[in-house]
Amino acid sequence: MKKFVSLLICVMMMMLLACVPVLAAEETEAVASDSVSAKAISAAIVVALAASAGAIAMGMATSKSAEAIARQPEAEGKIRTSTMLGLVFIETAIIYALIVAILIIFIL
Repeated sequence: MKKFVSLLICVMMMMLLACVPVLAAEETEAVASDSVSAKAISAAIVVALAASAGAIAMGMATSKSAEAIARQPEAEGKIRTSTMLGLVFIETAIIYALIVAILIIFIL
């Protein structure tokens, strides 16, 4: 899992470095059209990474909570409550990534 996370971080850093020349370029007709496509690509990458990381995190949280309930059935209510709270926080992070993607497209 640590290898996957480090690979994901490396890919994200490479994508950020790829967007730097587009942001630093002067505004001309050719750059403007390239800028629009770069914005669309970066927004898609932001949403894809956030959704995939969120899906992995939700799957891990759900599996761990199922294991915990299997070990201690009497604590099912507390485990389920804390799991649902954690899933809400993960989903909130994904929604924030979607908002960032929308801001990239329309504001930058």
